[in-house]
Amino acid sequence: MGARANRHRGEIEADFDGIRRVLCLTLGALAELETAFAVDSLTGLAERFSSGRLKADDLIRIIGAGLRGGGNLFSDEEVAAMAVADGLAGFARIAAELLQATFGGAAQNENP
Repeated sequence: MGARANRHRGEIEADFDGIRRVLCLTLGALAELETAFAVDSLTGLAERFSSGRLKADDLIRIIGAGLRGGGNLFSDEEVAAMAVADGLAGFARIAAELLQATFGGAAQNENP
């Protein structure tokens, strides 16, 4: 039986290298992203994500933190080497869905 996401906990599901995984931006994952993006609050993090100016490296960090928050122990380097359906657009869609599940309307731009 595959992984099952609980939307009430902010979890989503996505396929990486053909394997269904759960992602969640837990408090620890959000703290990791605050450090990585050099912001001093969750509001700053949401504002950064809603700017619509995400780089490929940003997508890797967001998805990596989400995978780790979902109990998957992958480094950002391992995430960067993973394949998803639709390539970059697929990664952008996964990141947008994860941010939407975490922040609601505050971070819903899908464009990297």
